[in-house]
Amino acid sequence: MNDFPTTDTLYHHISELVQQARQQIQRSVNTAMVHTYWHIGRLIIEHEQQGDSRAAYGRQQLEQLSIRLTGEFGKGFDARNLRNMRAFYQCFPIWNAVRPELSWTHYRVLLRVENSDARAWYMDEAAGQHWSSRALERQIGTLYYERLLSSREKDPVAAEAQEKTPPSA
Repeated sequence: MNDFPTTDTLYHHISELVQQARQQIQRSVNTAMVHTYWHIGRLIIEHEQQGDSRAAYGRQQLEQLSIRLTGEFGKGFDARNLRNMRAFYQCFPIWNAVRPELSWTHYRVLLRVENSDARAWYMDEAAGQHWSSRALERQIGTLYYERLLSSREKDPVAAEAQEKTPPSA
C-alpha cells in the first residue's frame, strides 16, 4: 500500500496552505496600513495643528504635503485621503480602540457615521460579524443601529440584517 497522498490530494493541501498564507499576508498589510494611517492622522493633528481640529493654513498645507508624499510613495496620499487620515485619528484617538481586523476601507465608511456611539457599535459589529466593507456600508445605509435602538422587538431587525448581509469574502 502506498501511504503517500495522491497528486490531487497533495495539490489541494499545498493550495490550501498558499491561500492561508496569502490571507495572513493581506491581513498583516491591512493592519499595517490602518496603523500607519492612524499615525499619519495623529501627526497631522498634533504636530502641524498643535491639537486644533483644523490648522489655520490647513487646505494649502495638506495639498503641499500630498504632492510631496505622492511624489515619494505613489498614490494613496492625495489631500482627500490625508483629510480622511486626520478624521480617522480624531474619531479614534486611542489606538487600542481601533479594531485591527478591519480594513482602511471599513474605517473610511465608519468616518461617515457622525454619532460616536453608532460608529463604535458598527465597528464592533463589522469586526464581530466579519462584515465586508460593502456589508458595513449597507447596514449603515439602512440605519441598522438606529432601527435596533428604536425597535421593541430586536430579533426581527437582527434577522433581517443577517439575511441581507452576505458573509465577507
